[in-house]
Amino acid sequence: MMAERTDIVALDYSKSGVIGQIDDKLPTPLYHQIYIILRNKIIDKEFAHGDLLPSEGQTARAFGVSRITSKRALNELANDGLVIRERGRGTRVTHKGPSAPMDASIEGMLENIMAMGLETQVELLEFDYTPATEQVSLALGCAPNDEVQRAVRVRSHENEPFSYLVTFVPDAVGTTYSRVDLAMTPLLTLLERGGVVVSRAEQTLTATLADATVAPLLKLEIGAPLLRIRRIVYDQNDRAVEFITGLYRPDRYKYRMDLSRVQSDQAKAWSPTV
Repeated sequence: MMAERTDIVALDYSKSGVIGQIDDKLPTPLYHQIYIILRNKIIDKEFAHGDLLPSEGQTARAFGVSRITSKRALNELANDGLVIRERGRGTRVTHKGPSAPMDASIEGMLENIMAMGLETQVELLEFDYTPATEQVSLALGCAPNDEVQRAVRVRSHENEPFSYLVTFVPDAVGTTYSRVDLAMTPLLTLLERGGVVVSRAEQTLTATLADATVAPLLKLEIGAPLLRIRRIVYDQNDRAVEFITGLYRPDRYKYRMDLSRVQSDQAKAWSPTV
């Protein structure tokens, strides 16, 4: 049981400025709208671990709803394990949140990727050789159905999973290391040990949703949002040596880019800092 904090005074919506907007014209029930507002405040730590939330009555008045509606919203928070509700003691935040998210920057991208591999833990789920699909053959510049190595890994930070990685490399490159090697050493390090001189990479960032395969591995609900990063790595001869798709939890991984305001031929524009 969580130790009781006696120095905490219940939060006051009117003083904390955390009230959000709800709309009874929307198809989403009012209790769920309130639940989402409060959930986001807890996740963002505006309501911190150990804080007492306003009572059912205060919540009802703040949002202009019935007490039954506010009670249901608070119960939903409890069902999600974000708060604990105790008769006579109120509703207390129990969510601590994950550790600080992994921080990756665009500058020195390949070096940052290698450093991340050394600072995180990896679980190798699959390791085999398979015919290249159309997407893989286009990315690696090989013929369709050429044999390529495929690996599936889950990376964790402080024992919390944050990424699901599917990697393809040409057969000739894959044979330079083993399954055991990949389970213990970052792939870029293995490529360089095998004589590959990595020179550049092309990368795209998009969004997607967790499916039935990925969701349980990243400890998410099916349909949860994910950051998808696809990267093709090239050697000094401009040969594609790795094609990777990474799915990242946005609450445990952030991607940073430093920008400078520079003068172009026609106008000022933002440019990555180098």
